[in-house]
Amino acid sequence: MSEESRWLNEVVWDEQGLVPAIAQDFETGEVLMFAWMNREALGLTAEKGEAVYWSRSRRKLWHKGEESGHIQKVREIRMDCDGDVILLKIEQVGGIACHTGRRSCFFQRHLDGGGWEEADPVLKDPAEIYPRK
Repeated sequence: MSEESRWLNEVVWDEQGLVPAIAQDFETGEVLMFAWMNREALGLTAEKGEAVYWSRSRRKLWHKGEESGHIQKVREIRMDCDGDVILLKIEQVGGIACHTGRRSCFFQRHLDGGGWEEADPVLKDPAEIYPRK
């Protein structure tokens, strides 16, 4: 194993070989999204300087923005005290992190009476972001 990849051994991977990853705006601290990474995704993220995740539903690597153009430029990679969560401090290209066309995936706010409301606007129609092929 190369010295360059030894740092990946310090990550506590779950039984599927994954670690949770949080994408946070490096300037504002706003949490934009949550995803999963495997060893290869985290290694590529560090190498490319752009976020690469593991899609559990598609069972493949997912370079954030590969379809939408909304890439995440990684400014810093951090790991929590237990070694089992990754924090990516990123610059969100295009200002949209969510596939719904919003800035953040965390746009739903809980109401006191129960239920949820959409608290943040759609910045771009998803049909424009992901045109049918």
